[in-house]
Amino acid sequence: MSDAAAPRVAVVTGASRGIGLATALRFAREGWLVATASREPPPPGLGAAHLLHVAADLSLPGDCARAAEEILAGLVGRALGALVNNAGMSPKSGHRERLGLLHSTPAQWREVFELNFHAPVALSRGLAPALAAGQGAIVNVTSIAGHAVHPFAGSAYAASKSALSGLTREMAAELAPLGIRVNAVAPGEIATGMISRDYDPLVARIPMRRMGSAEEVASVVFRLCGEDFAYVTGSEVFVTGGQHLF
Repeated sequence: MSDAAAPRVAVVTGASRGIGLATALRFAREGWLVATASREPPPPGLGAAHLLHVAADLSLPGDCARAAEEILAGLVGRALGALVNNAGMSPKSGHRERLGLLHSTPAQWREVFELNFHAPVALSRGLAPALAAGQGAIVNVTSIAGHAVHPFAGSAYAASKSALSGLTREMAAELAPLGIRVNAVAPGEIATGMISRDYDPLVARIPMRRMGSAEEVASVVFRLCGEDFAYVTGSEVFVTGGQHLF
């Protein structure tokens, strides 16, 4: 049985950069241990808080299953307090244009859905016993593109994020009796290394007239996993500066 005073563990996928890295760092600063899974190298800056890293391509079902097994083995009695399903992809054309229905391939759709939708399903299922034992929370990172047409998010990405929003509601209802809360965070325009000058015109459509930061998204994710939100499940928080209102 885990020591109640021992640090809890947060699992963050896609933690090598952007929102995932900011989220992993936030949990570490708050005294949690962090387990990460991605196809990229381990995230920097976590120090002694970094419990383990699983090198895995989560768009591959076999890697998802292996990642869950390695994470469970690495817990060694520690309480699993959070699973953040952040890893995702949004393929673009060679000119960085959105890939719509008519200009994308079935293979691209399958890859997008495997990572953006099926990986959260597989990891949530695989880690559910540990989350139940730790009375933990799941946060799915969705997107504003799952709720409205976005100029840079293609059809497969938008559809996968919309599906993840629906999954969040279903998971919340199913897992509540186990003591697992499930919520989602839907970011809008967030200033990360993936943003280019092409996004500048979108700022005028944001009521707060600026892009958000990865740290601002991470703050919402972290709070959703804490005791302040102990009675919140099945919700989706828009971190968009008000952009989703229009």
